[in-house]
Amino acid sequence: MYNQKVIDEFRNPQNAHEMPDADCVGEVGGPECGDIMRVYLKIKDGVVTDASFLTFGCASAIATSSVATRLVKGKTIAEALKVTNKQVVQELGELPAQKYHCSVLAEEAIKDAIDNYYKQHPELKQ
Repeated sequence: MYNQKVIDEFRNPQNAHEMPDADCVGEVGGPECGDIMRVYLKIKDGVVTDASFLTFGCASAIATSSVATRLVKGKTIAEALKVTNKQVVQELGELPAQKYHCSVLAEEAIKDAIDNYYKQHPELKQ
């Protein structure tokens, strides 16, 4: 069902930890399979300097969270907002069709975190 990249990301996820000093947190859930993703971001001078996640869900949910947090590190906020679920899937090689929603959740969690950042810092919104 899963290719080797997905299995590797699931077994050895990067950035899988809570970030108590995060500048913002995004959380999304998927009622269709019960996945919950929480993404933590550190932002300095408009750049995502660090990203981590806690995901409660299936192998695809964990793998996509791992990839998404890697994709946004070092990007400006505007660039991070442009990271798409398609990019996440491309990094993984592919996902089974019934698990594609996990990549959508990863994208939405990043956007939710940034939205929450702007709610805390409305003067920075561009």
